[in-house]
Amino acid sequence: MAVSFAIQRSTRLSRVTAIVALLLLAGLIAAPWWAGRANVRLLGEVYSFVALATLWNLMAGYAGLVSVGQQAYVGFGGYMLFALAMFLGIHPLAAIAIAGVAGAIIALPIAPLLFRLQGAYFAIGTWVLAEVFRLSFAQVSSLGGGSGTSLPAAIVVNIASDRGLREAAIYWTALTIAVASIAFVVLLLRSRMGLALTALRDSEVASESLGIDIWRTKLVVYTAVAGFTSMTGAFIFLQKLRISPDAAFSVNDWTAYVIFIAVIGGIGTIEGPIIGTILFFLLRETLADLGTTYLIVLGAVAILVMLRAPKGLWGYFVQRTGITLVPVRRRVVFPE
Repeated sequence: MAVSFAIQRSTRLSRVTAIVALLLLAGLIAAPWWAGRANVRLLGEVYSFVALATLWNLMAGYAGLVSVGQQAYVGFGGYMLFALAMFLGIHPLAAIAIAGVAGAIIALPIAPLLFRLQGAYFAIGTWVLAEVFRLSFAQVSSLGGGSGTSLPAAIVVNIASDRGLREAAIYWTALTIAVASIAFVVLLLRSRMGLALTALRDSEVASESLGIDIWRTKLVVYTAVAGFTSMTGAFIFLQKLRISPDAAFSVNDWTAYVIFIAVIGGIGTIEGPIIGTILFFLLRETLADLGTTYLIVLGAVAILVMLRAPKGLWGYFVQRTGITLVPVRRRVVFPE
């Protein structure tokens, strides 16, 4: 007797979530008109961390590539922005996209070297790579060497002559990068390669026995994440208007905080990095005036979450309720 079934990837809740997300996106697009200047700048920073955490989560949570050196591509993207805008006269917003392409290209020869390392050795290798980048850019005197440089005012004005429109353009760029990063991860995980990544996360040995090209799958993920991370880094330093090796390749700012966000939100989920970013900024804005106590609180929160909810806050919520707002897995549905 034949049994009929259907493959389902979306649910009624996920469709409602998509509608709510579109309405929220429309409101965020209009933020330059309803939010103050400081809030718009803060939102731009939030978007950059959403992008960084989402991309790191794709590597660590799905491809098993736990990196502690993603600041390499943040800094690379920032320096590419300055070089393209200052030396080649490229429009800053166009330079952000070019920096992303350059980041993906430079990751291609680096990835095979890092893939020779496994586990903790891979993580250490990514950190060493970031240090190599930092020391290399510190030797480039035309970009300020070890002390860094500022973006000339003429280049900033080139974005838009009106200050309000210029700030709005930078804000929309940040929102675009965040949305594009999330969309890329969702579409990738819903594709055939997403199935391969899910299998890789469960067992590399079993995945290889099923014919999955592990090396190629990891290469695609690593280079794509490097490109998007470089774009995000270019935006970050366009917003800051100044760059230096220590700031561009800071492990605390661009990797430690990102890992904290992904861990407390939920590794291996789409919603986790978003939840984690919101919580991180709530803690930062509330406790930033406490100095070193702020860092102690962050550490305490991370330890508490890892002990009580190893899969993160969103993972704990899903485990208890079974609710998933952005489903990426296929489900077999049998007729009643």
